[in-house]
Amino acid sequence: MDFCCRLILSGCLAATLSFFVFVFSLGAQQTPAAGPPGGARVVSAADKDCLQCHGPKSDQPVGDIGVTKHGTATDRRTPDCRSCHGDSGAHIADPKAAKTDIQYHAKSSTEPAKQNGQCLACHRGGHMILWPGSPHQSQEVTCGSCHKMHTPRDPVMTKTQQTQVCTACHKQQHVQLKKPSRHPIVEGKVRCSDCHNPHGSAGPALMARDTVNGTCFKCHAEKRGPFIWNHQPVTENCALCHEPHGSTVASMLKWRQPFLCQQCHEITSHRGAIPSLTAPGTTTGIGSTLARSCVNCHTNIHGSNNPTNSAGSRSFRR
Repeated sequence: MDFCCRLILSGCLAATLSFFVFVFSLGAQQTPAAGPPGGARVVSAADKDCLQCHGPKSDQPVGDIGVTKHGTATDRRTPDCRSCHGDSGAHIADPKAAKTDIQYHAKSSTEPAKQNGQCLACHRGGHMILWPGSPHQSQEVTCGSCHKMHTPRDPVMTKTQQTQVCTACHKQQHVQLKKPSRHPIVEGKVRCSDCHNPHGSAGPALMARDTVNGTCFKCHAEKRGPFIWNHQPVTENCALCHEPHGSTVASMLKWRQPFLCQQCHEITSHRGAIPSLTAPGTTTGIGSTLARSCVNCHTNIHGSNNPTNSAGSRSFRR
């Protein structure tokens, strides 16, 4: 009986092994052949005319568009060259005498509205719904100014490269990102689009959410509250006190304390005192600007949840 069981088990194992060998060899035979060098490949019959001059081995290749979403041959939504660059009959007939009907490079003679219109023919709705009337649209910023369609990985879609694309125009923010107190944007841990929606927003400064605070609270949820005792500037706008792109003051504050606090709080009593060269043992001004200044005492500056109705609670000291 034991011999029969071992015989049956050996037969099953041999059959299973033969099956996997067959499947593996079948899969190897059906592996599609690699495309032409450079990733360029025909995605439609209409591209053949273009690839005669713009093929992988030409002086002006189309790059790696064949391995991008715009080069997926099996997707019925995939455009061909003429979908983006127009019919370009004159250019095809004599490339040296005429250019394509629609061009996307920096010195293009095609007006921005027409360039963007080609993109919006497919990319509409969703995150593009607020593009009409947005700051970038009003300033005639073209899609090609930020996006690169002929590369496998669009730089503006990459965390480590997106900042370089945005700061090519936003020079002030480029300087602020070099300051000591800032978000880790340069390191690629945070990117501009985490806070801003470049295609349009219902909030100020193209915020990703409808308000500045709503955008900040995506990461800084502990500052959201609700608190029993709310600090009004905190509930109104985080940017009243903080410079999110970078500052020379700790915690990305716009000014050093107590000068930041004195923008709202009158300079009377201890709130306006400054260190003085008084005799030892006096308290005039001492502590007003030392160490963390105001938050030496007002430790819960974003809000307090102390239930007691005391001065210590209302002034965010508990």
